[in-house]
Amino acid sequence: MKAASPFPVNKMENRYVDNDEDNYSDASSSLAPNGSVVSTVPDRHGFLGGTQYLNESKHMISANKTIERERKWLNMTANWDKQMIRNFKKVQNRCRKGIPQSIRPRAWLYLTKANKLLDQKKNFYYKLCDQPGDRKWIEDIRKDLHRQFPYHEMFVDNDGTGQKELFNVLKAYTILNPVIGYCQAQAPIAAFLLMHMPAEQAFWCFVAICDDYLSDYYSPGMETLIRDGNILFALLKEREPKIYKLLKKQSIDPIMYMTEWFLCAFTRTLPWPTLLRFWDIFLFDGIKTFFKMGLIMIKISLPEKSYSDLKKRFPTMCETLEALRNPPLHMLEEERIIKKLILLEIPEDTFKYYHIQQSSLRRKTKETKKLRETDVF
Repeated sequence: MKAASPFPVNKMENRYVDNDEDNYSDASSSLAPNGSVVSTVPDRHGFLGGTQYLNESKHMISANKTIERERKWLNMTANWDKQMIRNFKKVQNRCRKGIPQSIRPRAWLYLTKANKLLDQKKNFYYKLCDQPGDRKWIEDIRKDLHRQFPYHEMFVDNDGTGQKELFNVLKAYTILNPVIGYCQAQAPIAAFLLMHMPAEQAFWCFVAICDDYLSDYYSPGMETLIRDGNILFALLKEREPKIYKLLKKQSIDPIMYMTEWFLCAFTRTLPWPTLLRFWDIFLFDGIKTFFKMGLIMIKISLPEKSYSDLKKRFPTMCETLEALRNPPLHMLEEERIIKKLILLEIPEDTFKYYHIQQSSLRRKTKETKKLRETDVF
């Protein structure tokens, strides 16, 4: 499907980042046109600048602790199927603590079951890459390549290996799944995966995420996304009635602020250390994690003491949407957000109830619309 840019301007790409130059004795830096620091030396995640550029003095775990976690994860992945049956809760807890960076590629493959796709269809990815693909998708993909993490060392060069691999992954998916084809929101997810694993592995992870985790999100009409936006709104009414009331009064539909969050799996929203930890949890717990993070994002974007306080701080739709689309970065810090994410419990029965409710409402709305169209003719 052709996505007519569902994304509003995200100021995360335009905020100034304070670079601690003492971390690199040989590093130099300059300012990009948008005011972001651009370094000659990438941080440990490969960023040369932009808001994702990481101050290395933060988020560091001791070498001994890292080695111990790596050992535990290697033991788990060696007997993955048995571990998921016998030690399900233990695997979940370890995902919540954060997967060691060196183990993430393997762990994400196993969590998504992409390892099974990789084994079943060895080298099939390369056969897809050799095919020309549909011209309409090819043109759309090429237009979006330079927009994906332009400050990352993999994607900084327009004709570099990173952009070529990104093109191949996205093109291969349109050939594998021509009904869906390509959606603009898929590009940052594919790019994010390519930062962590070889192209063939990234492709099958991407397939698993698009077809299983985010099933029907990229279908024409985005019916599933709209339904899930309404579920998020229903959960907000239950959990944060004052904020719900404000959004309702200002006629702010969920699709106006959660589209980028959900369609891009938060890859364009969260700071990098937070994003990595979020994905560790998301790939284990599934789509429920989106709703939990969505509620947290709304809460930190629209802090309130009372409804009157909310109205004063966010008097119109303009101010409210600006806040929702650009939450304060310091509030998205890794440990703060992940703790909130883990502590926020939404019972499975609640999800099922709202899923049935919203699916029924969507179905009735479509039936009513169809009847009206029939009456016209």
